[in-house]
Amino acid sequence: MRSTPPRRIAGIALATTAGVVALAGPAFAHVTVQPGNAQQGAYTAVDFRVPNESDTASTVKLEVNLPMDHPLASVRTLPLPGWTATLEKSKLDKPIKVHGSDVNEAVSKITWTADAGTKIAAGQFQEFRVSLGPLPTDTESLTFKALQSYDNGEVVRWIDEAKEGQPEPAKPAPVLALAKAAAAAGASPGADHADAEATTSQAIAKSSDSTARLLGVVGIVVGVIGAGVGLLGLRRKGDSAAS
Repeated sequence: MRSTPPRRIAGIALATTAGVVALAGPAFAHVTVQPGNAQQGAYTAVDFRVPNESDTASTVKLEVNLPMDHPLASVRTLPLPGWTATLEKSKLDKPIKVHGSDVNEAVSKITWTADAGTKIAAGQFQEFRVSLGPLPTDTESLTFKALQSYDNGEVVRWIDEAKEGQPEPAKPAPVLALAKAAAAAGASPGADHADAEATTSQAIAKSSDSTARLLGVVGIVVGVIGAGVGLLGLRRKGDSAAS
């Protein structure tokens, strides 16, 4: 039987590894909301996760637009060293009632700007935490259109909305899915912000565990292929000695 040259096997190993990594890529390629679900009517804490997709430039600003068709009365940012957060408010066409009081304006945009010497460099990501609530009870999702600015002047607009039955757009807007109280995994209505943040931390830990398992699979694939290359090398050496 004709044996496969080690060089060819090495090429197959690289291609296989690249394929596994490519499958993992989409989970980190977009600006997303983490966790991606919460409970209708509740207060919750979420992270806007921002990966740096450029090999030559760094992210220095993030703008997140909040949905004004479902305004949120309470919006608070968690201080992040090296970044300055600015909240912009807009008047509401129709006041909303929160805890028996009318709310006439709501935060419509949050902008995080990197301080001097701070950036999201190539191969890195950053999470920007926000406390939100009370979440609306008349919709199944909230869309947060975001703009990611790089230090070379490039602006990536994460504003495209996914449509049912169609492929995911190239630059999808971050979406927070909302479930009714009985089906949601988020905080219960009326829960304080500390409880909401604890729920968020557990979800992030779960996400990190999934990432670790995926990287473990990649390591196993590379190890198995490497072992195969080594065994073939020994076999070829043995055949040469025998001849």
